[in-house]
Amino acid sequence: MAWTDVVGVVGVIMILAAYAAATMGRLDVKGALSLSANAIGATLILLSLSVDFNLSAAIVEGVWALVALVGLVRLGVRRLRAGPRQAS
Repeated sequence: MAWTDVVGVVGVIMILAAYAAATMGRLDVKGALSLSANAIGATLILLSLSVDFNLSAAIVEGVWALVALVGLVRLGVRRLRAGPRQAS
């Protein structure tokens, strides 16, 4: 198995694990962990596609990564606007 296959499989596992955890109510789909798993997973799949290119898969994974990154940016902006948390 080529390194790109391993990278792609790791990406698929990350996305599927995040989806399964969200479906079972164990992971907030709008949370940083879920969004990060999706962004990293999709990016790893895109990397694996660099060797054995498939346009339709590249489009899906590119959009998947972009949506997750937009979610992470929105989450970061929301946290910045909320200001620093004060210790009790």
